[in-house]
Amino acid sequence: MFEQAVRSALARADIAIGVDIVVRDPALYSAIVRRGISGAHEAYVDGWWDADRLDDLACRFLRSGIAVHEAAPLAVLGRQVAGVLRNAQLGSRGRAASQHYDLGNDLFEAMLDPRMIYSCAYWEHAETLEAAQRAKLDLVCKKLRLAPGMRVLDIGCGWGGFARYAAEQYGVRVVGITVSEEQAERAREVCKGLDVEIRIQDYRELRDGAAYDAIASIGMLEHVGYKNYRRYLAIARRVLRSDGLFLLHSIGNTKTRRTYDAWFDQNIFPNSHLPSAAQLAAACEGSFVIEDWHNFGADYDRTLMAWFERFDAAWPTLRAKYGERFYRMWKCYLLTSAGAFRARELQVWQLVLSPRGVPGGYRR
Repeated sequence: MFEQAVRSALARADIAIGVDIVVRDPALYSAIVRRGISGAHEAYVDGWWDADRLDDLACRFLRSGIAVHEAAPLAVLGRQVAGVLRNAQLGSRGRAASQHYDLGNDLFEAMLDPRMIYSCAYWEHAETLEAAQRAKLDLVCKKLRLAPGMRVLDIGCGWGGFARYAAEQYGVRVVGITVSEEQAERAREVCKGLDVEIRIQDYRELRDGAAYDAIASIGMLEHVGYKNYRRYLAIARRVLRSDGLFLLHSIGNTKTRRTYDAWFDQNIFPNSHLPSAAQLAAACEGSFVIEDWHNFGADYDRTLMAWFERFDAAWPTLRAKYGERFYRMWKCYLLTSAGAFRARELQVWQLVLSPRGVPGGYRR
């Protein structure tokens, strides 16, 4: 019964068992029926099934229009109710850091570009990951109209890549904040000798007053939670000068949701949420004027594929520390995510926000 239901659903996406998917344990079918996509992810990590191209499989499935969780309505209903009743990110400042960003700098050094930029690259005129990440950093700096002497806040500064680039190339003073010990240690090292201060600090602890000429938030909003967007923007508004600009870079969801995929929440990005355009626009009301909204989500497909290629090539040096189960989990994360961006189910948005509206209008 379970097998037939799964075969029938996949057939609507032109995906065939035995052709596109190799089933190694029949328990896969009940896992999918009971837990939907999350069950399929977990079963893949357990080795219950394989596919030659996880990215292509994910893209085809999402493009088919099949409801992602239609096979597991009770599990989804439970998560939806929980999403309404609780604020998952309230008081949670370290779980994403300890479970994801502090996995080990060796992992991210192997996977990312030399600047260790862990967000979507900008490939318009680039042919390599390093060039595409540099182009993204420069895009951010130009959108913020950075100039020597300006004071810039980097919320979620990662391993210091943006802070260093902005300080070196644009002569600005940067304060970067992160809740990850591993990230802060490396960020301080790479920014040594520059006018950059790296703090281990939650955004809710910012008490700087109107101290910054510009704010960059690159890949941080995904950890804030939709119930906290207005507070996040209100804090940014409070520490930004009245004539300053705020660049908000985030993955975006084409649909408004209150929950995140259970497997990703448990294994990859705990307590995360991907905003919809409606949620972001509503959060900006009363705090910011939306000056510019730029979507280059298709570029994340190419970015993720480049990350996987580097991760896969480096795996022989990482295997002993992380183990084979981690390899399957990380492969599933990177390649199914690439497929989601390729299907345009997920987007990448850069919003440029101003507290009062740029006199005469903002031009990108």
